[in-house]
Amino acid sequence: MQTTNFSIARVHLTTNLRQTVVALLGVVFGISMYIFMNSFMAGVNDTQTALAFTSLAHVRIYNDGPADGTNLVSRAYPAATIAHIRNPRVLPYATGIGKAAALQALVRAQPEVVAVTPQVNLNVFFRNGSTQLNGTLSGVDIANENKLFGISKYMTAGTWARLRYRPDGIILGTDLAHDLGVQVGDNINILTSDGISRRYTLLGLFQTNVKQVDKGKAYLNINAARQLLAQHPQYVTDLQVNVRHYEQTAPLVQRIAPVIPYKVESWQLANQQLEAGAQLRNIIALAVSLTILLVAGFGIYNIMNMTINERIREIAILKAMGFSGGDVTQIFVTQALVIGLVGGLLGMGVGYGVARIVNVIPFNIAGLQTLPMTYYPRNYLLAFGFGVLTTLIAGYLPARKAAKIDPVAILRG
Repeated sequence: MQTTNFSIARVHLTTNLRQTVVALLGVVFGISMYIFMNSFMAGVNDTQTALAFTSLAHVRIYNDGPADGTNLVSRAYPAATIAHIRNPRVLPYATGIGKAAALQALVRAQPEVVAVTPQVNLNVFFRNGSTQLNGTLSGVDIANENKLFGISKYMTAGTWARLRYRPDGIILGTDLAHDLGVQVGDNINILTSDGISRRYTLLGLFQTNVKQVDKGKAYLNINAARQLLAQHPQYVTDLQVNVRHYEQTAPLVQRIAPVIPYKVESWQLANQQLEAGAQLRNIIALAVSLTILLVAGFGIYNIMNMTINERIREIAILKAMGFSGGDVTQIFVTQALVIGLVGGLLGMGVGYGVARIVNVIPFNIAGLQTLPMTYYPRNYLLAFGFGVLTTLIAGYLPARKAAKIDPVAILRG
């Protein structure tokens, strides 16, 4: 009987090709748009993440400042106590991280950590002649900084490695160098907030396509930065840490935060808007894609419903010949399943093709040459699964209606 049911379903699909093709196109369109939208949103998220992590570590360790000492009396005495303090003294606050070597060794020993780099960051004025601009100067460990952020691949002039052997050298962002009116080989004066002034030679330029970085940041050898601040050889202001997967920072933070007397901050906590933006884009892409699939499902439902209405007498004859309601349901669900499977396969191919075509269209903005696309296999599997499921539901509902037909009433009518 099942072979007969499948044969009848095949006849229904092939005798009215127009309806079959229309239903098939609905599935193809829904699945292809699902794949395209999710590939595009994933590409945008990955591009934004790559741009953000050109200067942002997964975990940052730094000295968060002194504890609140504005009302120390209340900690030892009741709130109603009247206190009169004479000749108060403010204890000096130690900035930065003192014993950085031991802290680096502790962090580097953690299983998920892939790279650690120390930094000496300070706000300075960059001066060239009458031009003076404020920005951030980062004294860095050349090898570890490049391992963490890959700065060498963003160099547009000079080389990153030269900074290792030139304590008198500096590397600027391209926009900052343009605003200062300097080129490689020129001298730049650096003025700190304490009034210390030094002159450095411009060794190279970098461009990350993140305006905030390219317009206001410069790199210096970490030993030169320590000398500029007159600090000891282990002094750092920040430890930047990268883990194997940038989203899985919580285990590391939870493990080391209680044993380190400094602030341990994940990128999610410091940049909540970045994570929120990615999640919102994913939600929008999913909502649009599912809406397209549901619209395609309604189209299939209407087509199957029309098919049943057109073949109402044939269904009545089949039931009069001994076909059960389950057989009738199987016939029409088989049609829907074939449309879903064929449309799903074609939709994945069309979706991939559309994404590839859009991926080569010129789109020059923020350093991008084309619109970003990411081809995750899970998007294709989800699209295929949702497409087939939607089609089956759209086919089952009218098939159940056909199974309940009273053949005697139909044939008499």
